[in-house]
Amino acid sequence: MAEAPPALQMVDLVGQYRAIRGEVLAAIEEVLESGQFIRGPIVARFEEELAAYLGCRFALGVGNGTDALQLAYMALDLKPGDEVIVPAFTFVATAEAAALLGIRPVFADIDPRTFNLDPASVEARISPRTRAIVPVHLFGQAADLTPLLELAERHRLFVIEDNAQAIGAAYRDRKTGTFGHIGCLSFFPSKNLVPTATAAPCSPTIRRCTNGCRCWPTTAPGANTTTN
Repeated sequence: MAEAPPALQMVDLVGQYRAIRGEVLAAIEEVLESGQFIRGPIVARFEEELAAYLGCRFALGVGNGTDALQLAYMALDLKPGDEVIVPAFTFVATAEAAALLGIRPVFADIDPRTFNLDPASVEARISPRTRAIVPVHLFGQAADLTPLLELAERHRLFVIEDNAQAIGAAYRDRKTGTFGHIGCLSFFPSKNLVPTATAAPCSPTIRRCTNGCRCWPTTAPGANTTTN
C-alpha cells in the first residue's frame, strides 16, 4: 500500500528559517551581545527602515498587532461609547481591541469580490457616535480606500488601517497602511512578513499619534505585553 503524501502545511516556517538561518542567528547574537532586549538601537533601526520602506514619517514597534490597534484607538483619544466601523469579515482583533476599551465595534459588510469593506455599507452605518473607520487590507489586497477616505473627510472621522495581512501591498502606487491617521501591522507567523518575534509597529503619519502610542507601551487595559 502506497504511503500517504505528506500533509500540506499552510506556512512552512522551518523552511523559511533554513533559507535565512545565518542572517537570523547573526541578528539574535547582535541583540544578545547588546544586552538591550526591550527597544534599544536595533528596534530603533528597524522602525526607521520600516518607515522608509512604507513611505511614512514614523513607525513604532509594540508588542503585537492587537496592541497596535488598541494603542491606535487610545492615541486618537477614542472613548467608551464611541463607535468604530469595522468589516464583518476580519480577524477578531480588529473589533476586540476596540471592545477592550469600551468602544463599540459596528460591523459593515464586505465586497464579495475582494473580502474588504464595502464603502456603501460603511456609509449606511455612520451614526452621531461614529469616530473612526477601520479598513482591513485582507489577504494582501488593498481595501477600496478612495471612497472610504472621502466618507471619513465628509463626516470628520479618523481612519485606522488594519494592515496586518498586507505589508508591502499598494493602493494606487502607495503602500497600504499610510493613508489613514494610523496604520497597524502584525508579524504573527501566519502573516506576509515573519520575523522571529510578533512585534507589530503602528505607522502613524502624524507625530502626536506616535507620541501618544509611546506613552502606553504596557498599560493599555487588557494588554499583557511590553514594547519590543
